[in-house]
Amino acid sequence: MRAYLSVWRLPSAPVLLLAGFAGRLPSAMVPLALLLMVQQQTGSYAVAGLASATLGIASAVMAPILGRLADRRGPRPILFTQAAVYPLLLALLIAVVLGGAADLVVIAAAALAGMATPLVSGTVRALWSRVDVRVRPTAYALDATATELVFVVGPSLVAALAVFVSPAAGVGLAGVLGILGALGIATSAATRAYEPVVGARAGLFSTVLTPGMPRLLLSGAALMLGFGALEVAIPAFADSTGSPGLSGLLLALWALGSVVGGLWFGARVLSSSLPRQYRLLLLGVTIGLAPLAWISSPWALGVLLFLGGTAIAPTLTVQNTLVGSMAPVHATTEAFTWLSTITVGASAIGAALGGALIEGSSGVPGSLVLATAGAALAVVVTLVPGRRPSVPAAARESVPA
Repeated sequence: MRAYLSVWRLPSAPVLLLAGFAGRLPSAMVPLALLLMVQQQTGSYAVAGLASATLGIASAVMAPILGRLADRRGPRPILFTQAAVYPLLLALLIAVVLGGAADLVVIAAAALAGMATPLVSGTVRALWSRVDVRVRPTAYALDATATELVFVVGPSLVAALAVFVSPAAGVGLAGVLGILGALGIATSAATRAYEPVVGARAGLFSTVLTPGMPRLLLSGAALMLGFGALEVAIPAFADSTGSPGLSGLLLALWALGSVVGGLWFGARVLSSSLPRQYRLLLLGVTIGLAPLAWISSPWALGVLLFLGGTAIAPTLTVQNTLVGSMAPVHATTEAFTWLSTITVGASAIGAALGGALIEGSSGVPGSLVLATAGAALAVVVTLVPGRRPSVPAAARESVPA
């Protein structure tokens, strides 16, 4: 606990953690709430899925552009603008869906709302990259754990509101949380003190091509492809056992395992290098996923998901630490947004491939095998030789992990 207290006592740390949590909730709430709202209004899962996917893709595509702008001019103007525009565009989205607008209008409104999603995650991680190197990995661990909780709390809020009020209420609440998160981060002392680092103007993909970043991004994409397949396989597994309601519990156990693992890992002091930690943790994730395809009991699956989940938040912690170490000092926010963009896209691809396997002859085990293969591929990518990253000496020292 002493390691976490040292982070909590940092200037603006409580704001970054709490406002960051609130500001990330819309990313976990709006896609699901929009899916339910459109399906309820149109009766079509195809249109609902397309609208939800469009929102996520628009957000992912826009994030690196906004991240680059934040690195050059500071994140405050962007966050203030998004705090004003995001809820208005969500209100427009609700209006066109409930008003029975044409499908193309709904999809266009979803794209606009996605493009305005507050730049909370990239900003918070960029700010953590500027704290004392001795507590930075612990800060990343708390951040990764909070992100895992977002994907437990967010869908649960949407499910409750959909049952007791309406899916539109979930979109509305996400708009309020987006305002609170964006304004909280924008007005924090850390953001007010943010001084952009002047760097040479470079091409659109220069940050992605920084030594070490391609392998890190590819390994992260492979891992998230596997997770996308798993997130589709778990509800299908629960449905195949005749207990579709168990899917929420199984996903919650998986996320809870990640939270427990993240809190344990964040208080450790490890002497091995970050790349080695990352490789071993990816191997741990792979080992945790490997037996799932041969499990027939939902309760056994829940136990294995919890145990396997314990390696996820530690993996993401080291991944974030590596991004912060490798990224050019004048493009830190952009680097983190590229990580989010690539992993979100890979997760969507994994979900699509997993769904196709489930519908085909492979069934649910095929999607679970794909999840394991994605994690294993991530390990292989880290073994591929490449240009050595220019990690600062301070970042290579043994620090609390």
